[in-house]
Amino acid sequence: MPITAMRRAVTESVSGLPRAFWWLWISTLVNRLGAFVATFMALYLTLERGYSASYAGLVAALHGLGGVASSLGAGVMTDRLGRRPTLLIAQASTALSVAVLGFMEHPVAIAGVAFLVGMASNASRPAVQAMMADIVRPEDRVRAFSLNYWAINLGFAISSAGAGFIASYSYRAGFLIEAAMTMVCAIVVFMKLPESRPVRTAQEKAAEPVVGLGTVLRDGRFMGVVGLSFLVALIFQQGSVGLPVAMGEAGFTPADYGLAIAVNGVLIVALQIPVTRFIEHRDPRRLLVVSSVVAGYGFGLTAFAGSVGVFALTVCVWTLAEIVNAPTQTGLVVALSPTHGRGRYQGMYTMSWSVAALVAPLMSGFMIDRFGAEWLWAACAVLGTVAALGYWGLMRGLPDEGPAEGPAQSPVEGPAKDPAQSPMEGPVKDPAQSPMEGPAEDPAEGPVEGGAVSAAGSVAPRTDSAAAPRP
Repeated sequence: MPITAMRRAVTESVSGLPRAFWWLWISTLVNRLGAFVATFMALYLTLERGYSASYAGLVAALHGLGGVASSLGAGVMTDRLGRRPTLLIAQASTALSVAVLGFMEHPVAIAGVAFLVGMASNASRPAVQAMMADIVRPEDRVRAFSLNYWAINLGFAISSAGAGFIASYSYRAGFLIEAAMTMVCAIVVFMKLPESRPVRTAQEKAAEPVVGLGTVLRDGRFMGVVGLSFLVALIFQQGSVGLPVAMGEAGFTPADYGLAIAVNGVLIVALQIPVTRFIEHRDPRRLLVVSSVVAGYGFGLTAFAGSVGVFALTVCVWTLAEIVNAPTQTGLVVALSPTHGRGRYQGMYTMSWSVAALVAPLMSGFMIDRFGAEWLWAACAVLGTVAALGYWGLMRGLPDEGPAEGPAQSPVEGPAKDPAQSPMEGPVKDPAQSPMEGPAEDPAEGPVEGGAVSAAGSVAPRTDSAAAPRP
């Protein structure tokens, strides 16, 4: 590609997004750059502390359980307190709990604090997703979600490489560095991000239906998306839980697994933006169906892998599915969420990934021990097929106009910086998510950086990461 064409492609990929989004993006990148603990926690417990692998697995499960426990509560906080205060509380709590975890020595204390770390770190996700939905125009959401997902993976790739060097010096230093960088994210939220929750008048509040957790549970179409998200998450989780075990049993070394899985991060960093440009205006219904099939059968092909090179090729296949699925699925969640209940809906969606993170290790361990790794990969292919059929049936009945998003809102940064946004025009037109928002129920409390958020403008939104979100 000529230099001028490449420069134009990059410019078009990053232009037109509000300033608040970029502060969120920077916060996400800094957060993931400091994500050392998740990388070396198992090694810390087994090598540094001398605990068994079973205990390390228990701590990991408690960390995941904490995320499940906080998902719905954080969603409610996001709607009631606001995006910004929820983010501040979650990130400050994460920084404190991670620092404390580095000084814990008793096994019960380590397990208990790990549970709290899981709760605190997962609590920011609904607020991030809701805030990004608030501040980015609907037509820019695919780009915004993809850029955010790209930042997650870039930060993860760098932190994973740095974690080994830090661990060789001091495991405790890793805990403290992560705590410090998470606190930097909280400071960025406090200093640079205005509250993005739409301000509604008393008349608008009276006219809108009340959205509670019961409302979310009774929303059949949305809960169908949550269930399908759980199936897709089960598949992708096998890259970090089933694949290393299967490769180990086949006689491959940890270095071999590291080489194969590194392809995942490299491809996401290299291809997320160009692939997003390719899919941005394509039918999201087909994208979800196709990406589910490719993910399932990408893992299914692992059953035929006999060398590191072939394992790496299978990683290439399902990574392409991940690149397409993550922003598209997030956009579907945003499109199906009412504006004034966005936090609760995002909390339920986040919980699907947290539960998958708990179930996936049990699923892979049981199937590999009882039946062999081939059956695990066959199960992934089946799950991908079921998810694709589910998306096809679910999206077939969705009108082209997409569900109403509720009252639109003007951009967080003022009309001069971000033109008024029109309501979402399709079920998954463009996903965007961001980590920060704050309380702004009173119209007098407009955003710190510009025009107040009014109910008359428009609204816009894994990795987990998270991401698809990464864990």
